[in-house]
Amino acid sequence: MTRTLVFGGARSGKSAHAEQLAQASGKEVLYLATAQTGDGEMAARIAHHRAQRPAGWVTIEEPLRLGEAILREARPGRLLLVDCLTLWLTNLMFSSGETYPDVGNIALPELFHSERAHLLYALAEIEDSGCDIVLVSNEVGMGIVPYGAISRCFTDEAGRLNQAVAAVCDKAVFVAAGLPLYLKGGPC
Repeated sequence: MTRTLVFGGARSGKSAHAEQLAQASGKEVLYLATAQTGDGEMAARIAHHRAQRPAGWVTIEEPLRLGEAILREARPGRLLLVDCLTLWLTNLMFSSGETYPDVGNIALPELFHSERAHLLYALAEIEDSGCDIVLVSNEVGMGIVPYGAISRCFTDEAGRLNQAVAAVCDKAVFVAAGLPLYLKGGPC
């Protein structure tokens, strides 16, 4: 059983790399999609990702209860591919239609905190399940400091989540320009 975090910037090739890892595993692949169609542009992105997946992969859409889905779907001979953690983070931050101030401290909803903890619990719990998992996430903290309190909060929380997930994963792969750099574990 291997837990792998694949992360990088927008259009870095991280999803393609994660899908290559899943395909090469020889295991049954279950794709846990976290994206929600909010507008036409996002619908097009989701359609693009769907079209790239092999026909035999099963997709389950899970925008909020990711830890629960991982625990429910983990079994020997299967690989779970989660794409992506940062969209999931956004879903949690706005799960109850929150509006946030442009300045000041941000109070995130309780669901954000409980589901984040449940994800980390699930990743530790499946260690002996015989199920591999590949998690895709964005690295959003390598640019300028964002304008606005909620944008800064998101950047901070995404960074914290990536650190916490990388700590429990066996492998961590940074993808830039379509090239994987293994920061933890190796390519084999």
